[in-house]
Amino acid sequence: MCLLVFAWRPKHPQPLLVLANRDENHGRPTAPLAQWIGQPEIYAGRDLEAGGTWLGVSQNGRFATLTNIRDLTLPVGEQSRGALVTDFLASEQTPRVYLNKVASKADQYSGFNLLVADLESVWYLNSREARPVRLTDGIYALCNGSLDTPWPKLVRLRSAFSERLDASDQSLFELMQDEQRAADDQLPDTGVGLTMERMLSSIFIRGERYGTRATSLLRRFADGSTTLVERSYGVNGEFIGLQQIELAGLSKPRKTSYF
Repeated sequence: MCLLVFAWRPKHPQPLLVLANRDENHGRPTAPLAQWIGQPEIYAGRDLEAGGTWLGVSQNGRFATLTNIRDLTLPVGEQSRGALVTDFLASEQTPRVYLNKVASKADQYSGFNLLVADLESVWYLNSREARPVRLTDGIYALCNGSLDTPWPKLVRLRSAFSERLDASDQSLFELMQDEQRAADDQLPDTGVGLTMERMLSSIFIRGERYGTRATSLLRRFADGSTTLVERSYGVNGEFIGLQQIELAGLSKPRKTSYF
């Protein structure tokens, strides 16, 4: 996952609302959102190269997602970051206990931001800081720096999202289709070069080799029920399909749709 914005409102009828784009090489094999064979408690897309995922939910009310940290000075880890999401979804540990465990071995992974939640709380971990943080009520945005790093597209997305918290799915998905690029003097310098910084500065990235592969929309309701919708894209942003999963509280899924 490379860009997400979310609202955490514990006393609201819809306490958790998440909107995210996954950007990746188009050649990296990926399976769309589905219930996992062999781990039926997990509902997520799947990276078929390393076996993990970038965003998912579970039958026991858990949610997790991560973004990479774009910093070429950081060492490359030996372990797959996608396993950090699936391990939490499959576990019964509290978010705090789980992130403390991850923090103690963060140097085994390339740089990452990890967001995990159960029905009661949302927690965040940046691998460089290695200190779990419980998030208070609010609207947050996360990209490839740290939580709420003021990169232009992150600031623009958070502002627009805050005005559409009660909007339809279609309206929210439209936010993630924004291809506006930042001016050169507003670009971060993460070591990938000016041409790549320009390409990565838009919310939706359209390209032949690299680009936005999926947009996810998660709605968690006060009774614990959850809806997760994923739109998939191919080369140059071509729409491939839509998958939707609805979980009725802590019971089995009500409906799974593929369009």
